[in-house]
Amino acid sequence: MISRVGVAVMGAALLLYVVVAAWLAVQFLLAGTPAGIGMGIALAVLAPLGGWALARELVFGFQADRLGRTLEAEGGMPAEEVALTPSGRVVKDEASPLVAKYAEAAASDDDWRAHYRLGIVQDAAGERKEARASIREAIRRERAARSA
Repeated sequence: MISRVGVAVMGAALLLYVVVAAWLAVQFLLAGTPAGIGMGIALAVLAPLGGWALARELVFGFQADRLGRTLEAEGGMPAEEVALTPSGRVVKDEASPLVAKYAEAAASDDDWRAHYRLGIVQDAAGERKEARASIREAIRRERAARSA
């Protein structure tokens, strides 16, 4: 619940930024000076780009959350017990074999659940980029399975 509030606050802040940037773009363009027009064009490009990025991240977050709740309801979340550092992160020596185990399972399984579990384990191991890619793949596979 706290993460959803954080997402809402950050989304609102970015939306406010996009609105202010669009307003400033219009003001700079109306100034009519070459520098003002250049700044206005730059802001006119950046504001929609920020809105697009916000929308894309929110859609990814909602889809990943939906799949996570589905997998948890089915009892399919990873349940491995691993040692944690004092900061709460997974110990690197224990993370590598676990990631390899779930990567092998995801490679041999077409089901979205295997890719989602791999993403969770990668995220816990600190492999954020790979985790996002695995969860995106899980979302893609789940969507394909639903439409088939």
